[in-house]
Amino acid sequence: MTDTNPAPSLYASREPIFPRRVQGNFRNLKWIIMAVTLGIYYLTPWIRWDRGPSLPDQAVLLDLANRRFYFFWIEIWPHEFYFVAGLLIMAGLGLFLFTSAFGRVWCGYACPQTVWTDLYILVERWVEGDRNARLRLHRQKTLDFKKARMRVTKWALWLLIGLATGGAWVFYFADAPTLLRDLVTGQAHPVAYTTLAILTFTTFFFGGFAREQICIYACPWPRIQAAMMDEDTLTVGYRDWRGEPRGKHRKSQGAEALGDCIDCMACVNVCPMGIDIRNGQQMECITCALCIDACDDIMDKIGKPRGLIDYMALSDEGRERQGEAPRPVWKHVFRPRTIMYTSLWSLVGIGLLVALFIRQDIDMSVAPVRNPTHVILSDGSVRNTYDVRLLNKHGEDRPFRLSIVGEPSLRIQLEGTPYDVANVPANETLLQRVYVVTPRGSDPANGERTEFRFWVEDINNGERAHADTTFVGTGG
Repeated sequence: MTDTNPAPSLYASREPIFPRRVQGNFRNLKWIIMAVTLGIYYLTPWIRWDRGPSLPDQAVLLDLANRRFYFFWIEIWPHEFYFVAGLLIMAGLGLFLFTSAFGRVWCGYACPQTVWTDLYILVERWVEGDRNARLRLHRQKTLDFKKARMRVTKWALWLLIGLATGGAWVFYFADAPTLLRDLVTGQAHPVAYTTLAILTFTTFFFGGFAREQICIYACPWPRIQAAMMDEDTLTVGYRDWRGEPRGKHRKSQGAEALGDCIDCMACVNVCPMGIDIRNGQQMECITCALCIDACDDIMDKIGKPRGLIDYMALSDEGRERQGEAPRPVWKHVFRPRTIMYTSLWSLVGIGLLVALFIRQDIDMSVAPVRNPTHVILSDGSVRNTYDVRLLNKHGEDRPFRLSIVGEPSLRIQLEGTPYDVANVPANETLLQRVYVVTPRGSDPANGERTEFRFWVEDINNGERAHADTTFVGTGG
């Protein structure tokens, strides 16, 4: 006998989430952070900064063609990538710090996915109405003129936001006014159009359709955050000892035994992740705290104290169940874990600042030419060849004088000039071939390897840099 019942499907189609509008302190904080972060992202490429005639006048610019990064008065060269690495380390430590103190506040307030999803939901609410209106439109099976008009309007606005998002990103990699003109006139590089198209589509899809699915399935951070949190971490939670048992009928018999929660579902309806915080801590929760605003509003209406849903620590649960007050917030924030993260973050930041202020505006590197390692000239003297790279970070051409120390018999010759001075262009690297010669019979000429030091001096201000290398004699 065969089983005619089909096997149950393990796949459940996504049920769209339509969060209800809510007002409160945390919602206002999210509006402020959204305005600030979006303003920084969209406006930064248009800030002008005078760098002189030979450099771009853009305050923040990733110049990949010339392998340089400009940030206001700071200019990062390729060999200074450790500054970028240090900033990334600080960003990671900062993320660990805030997560250990307040849970997933980055996800709930400042993550680009959260910010752009909030913006897209705001546009959706403007066009289609609040939660109930959007639910009715979603459940409407027929596509009439009203539904088509709203859908087209919403998608068009989403596409414009996506286009502005992709456009702002490419402006960080070229002079913004020039690139905008080239994009409009069709003269921009194909890479710019390709990048713009990809970012427009991903912003449109991630913010408009994928939304919470990106946070749940694509982002690894929900699975990593547990390592950064402990029982003293302040995160959004539900005081079930105060809210249970739930009940709506407050005037019915036995209502005095009910908890403060009236099971109004306000906390669920405002959640952008579609979860019920009353079920305990969940991976999907991004601690945006909108459920706190919604619950506090309901508590005000029914005459109950606020805080049924609140930022709280698991370590305070026992105290609160016994009617005691929770520990002060600062005791949860300042504890060994957060102090360690803060110390590491500060040390990296101080190290970067020190490196930034002590770095020189001139630099050099030396590469000996090893084919051949040495040449014996007609008079018997021995010559080695070196490729010396001279870096001038100044905004004007500078004369650099080359010299060597360490062995008195060594003398220097610059290819292409009888002098020991090379003129290095502004904000450029000059590759200068240098010959080092020693007389016949000298110790370096007869020896295997002789260590010495190249020095370069900026004649205008006396700033110096050096690099160590070796001279190969006939014995080597």
